[in-house]
Amino acid sequence: MNDWPEGWTGDNRSGNGYGQGSASDRPESARSMPHVQRRPAPPQQRPAPPRQRQVPQQPGYGDAPEYDSGYNTGQVYGGGQGGRGGSGHGGGPGDGGYVQGRPAAAPDWRRRIKIGVLTLVVVVLAVSIGTYFWADSKLKRDVDLSKVIERPKSGDGTNYLIVGSDSREGMTADDKKRLHTGSAEGKRTDSMMILHDGSNGPTLVSLPRDSNVEIPSFVGSDSGKRYEGKGRTTKLNAAYAEDGPELLVRTVEFNTGLHIDHYVEIGFGGFAKIVDAIGGVELDIPKAFKDKYSGADFQAGKQTLDGQQALAFVRTRHAFTSDLDRTKNQQKFLAALASQTATPSTIINPFKLYPTMGAGLDTLIVDKDMSLWDLGQMFFAMKGVTGGDGTSLNIPISGSTGSNLVWDKAKVKQLVEQLNNDEKVTVTGN
Repeated sequence: MNDWPEGWTGDNRSGNGYGQGSASDRPESARSMPHVQRRPAPPQQRPAPPRQRQVPQQPGYGDAPEYDSGYNTGQVYGGGQGGRGGSGHGGGPGDGGYVQGRPAAAPDWRRRIKIGVLTLVVVVLAVSIGTYFWADSKLKRDVDLSKVIERPKSGDGTNYLIVGSDSREGMTADDKKRLHTGSAEGKRTDSMMILHDGSNGPTLVSLPRDSNVEIPSFVGSDSGKRYEGKGRTTKLNAAYAEDGPELLVRTVEFNTGLHIDHYVEIGFGGFAKIVDAIGGVELDIPKAFKDKYSGADFQAGKQTLDGQQALAFVRTRHAFTSDLDRTKNQQKFLAALASQTATPSTIINPFKLYPTMGAGLDTLIVDKDMSLWDLGQMFFAMKGVTGGDGTSLNIPISGSTGSNLVWDKAKVKQLVEQLNNDEKVTVTGN
């Protein structure tokens, strides 16, 4: 069967088999090929051949001055704008750390450090200023010392009259029961001290509440009416009960001759909160004592007092034979409180600093001219009393009237002269 098309055989299927691999044993003879006229292709722009990057000729070993890699020609190697997956020909920020023709500049660490320090300083200043105005807004400047008449001349240094009152302001019924404060209306002075801050170190002088003093002429703090002195003598704390802080300052100045520059008062509740805010105050109690009225029940030795125990400690008087023992305890505790509060662990720790400041400032009453700076100076002067730089004493006592303590006028005069002249105190108290 013939599989080739009609008229074709295996010998002529492609033009007599020439050039087609004929099976004949006869060699093919030359033949002419027809000439085909081709039209020229229309002219078109051909793409330029790719630019060939010349590889620098490599010098032979030994005689080459230096190998030149060709990288200084401006070529950029590495990922383009998109990093490694980019075109590799851009000069943008994603060129693997290189800028067209040169490496990217190294980070300016000096500039970054300066900016960081400046930012830190701004933050610290902002926090400090904010804290100052926050604390300043909490101060209750209720005492007007301009109402005090016939005042003695100011001496060297600064004198603070520090008063602990039995005010129950802000205390709940449970607080009063827990702290053994009772529920008496109004407020009275429970402790009084003069703190002198001068160039010879601080001096803390306790004024017993049972001191026998003369009530001088004064102008009523609310009425503005003048009340003439009649030589009447009474306990010192009665002056506060009669007309408040202004009359107390007037009475202290009249009986001592010492000018009072600032007045500071704190109530029961604020005192206990401050102690609790700093985590208690460590105190060494030399002798055990107990008092059912204040709730005190202490063993001898070192111990940490919380707010409730601290208040009982400074208020206890029935366990002692004289009010002088109580004032000594008050001096000791207040100095320890100041010493343990003014520490880096409290000052630089906002979780302790703000609760401590808030607890004290909420119930603190000061004179109208008292600034936070003055308050801080007073606080650190109080700390200095126990730091070896200061002196503490009770005001010198010469005897009693039976119920009131009588001051030693000669020693008191000498003490006041030393304080006014900012001299080292040599007078001793009881």
